[in-house]
Amino acid sequence: MIKLLALGIVSGAFFSTTFILNEVMSVAGGHWVWSASLRYGFMMLFLSLIILYNGGLKQFRSVVALFLAHWRFWIVAGGIGFGCFYALICFSADFSPGWVIAATWQFTVVASLFVFLVFGRRFPKRIWLFSALIFCGVLLVNVSHVEGFDLRALLLGGVPVLLAAFCYPFGNQLVWEAKNGDNDKLPKIHSPLLANVFNKVFLMTLGSLPLWFVLILVISPPAPSMAQVVNSSLVAFFSGVCATSIFLYARNLASTSNELAGVDATQASEVIFALAGGMLFLHGNTPDFQAVAGIVMIMAGLAFFVKYQAI
Repeated sequence: MIKLLALGIVSGAFFSTTFILNEVMSVAGGHWVWSASLRYGFMMLFLSLIILYNGGLKQFRSVVALFLAHWRFWIVAGGIGFGCFYALICFSADFSPGWVIAATWQFTVVASLFVFLVFGRRFPKRIWLFSALIFCGVLLVNVSHVEGFDLRALLLGGVPVLLAAFCYPFGNQLVWEAKNGDNDKLPKIHSPLLANVFNKVFLMTLGSLPLWFVLILVISPPAPSMAQVVNSSLVAFFSGVCATSIFLYARNLASTSNELAGVDATQASEVIFALAGGMLFLHGNTPDFQAVAGIVMIMAGLAFFVKYQAI
């Protein structure tokens, strides 16, 4: 379990670049659709090169064949777990600072419980108490950065992240169930190719592409600047390739729902990394007492969560 938690924290450090760079692009006027879609476009490029380097053209063709064999499943899993998740995160960056989004994103630990319940998993009742503590902390953090009671800012900056918190674990759990579970409603994908995290991330990224094409066609955002293209490529590498691969590798090592929940809980480290990065690179304001109280509640809830899940 210690190894799984360590890997999760390392992935959290890389994931935090998402919130920092998304805020940079939003402040510069970059449209959220390009911030989201360009990241996955670059991920396709990076992951293709990695797969070709590690396994050659034969492995690349095998991975593509695995996608085509179950293309409906991968479009659903990738579209929800990668597409909807990140589109919502980028949209919220226009209304909330990066560290607030990172703190709100910790609700994914609570959302993961509901996702596990959907797939027939069960948890001790005390876990829900810790989840309530996390949720209250998320509310405090979101209210703290809004001047007065701006319902629009709260809804557009917070609700999309809460929805994203459900999308990401749901998409990943679909893949875990298809690989390891016995759900009759899902295809049985027992390919050894899924043991390689780069193959798995590539398959989900490929599955998310239809969503990006639809968003670009429907919304028709103005062309991105060169700075947004560069920043999107950095997010793709640090968060999309490094962080996601490490995170999914840790989840792949997990053999029980408790271990899976523990890995998901380590993403709380993103808050600290995003807050420090925002203050260092964006000269962001220091969180007030209410925000600090909310962060402490989130951390306390996650600490109890991990402690009792690890038993």
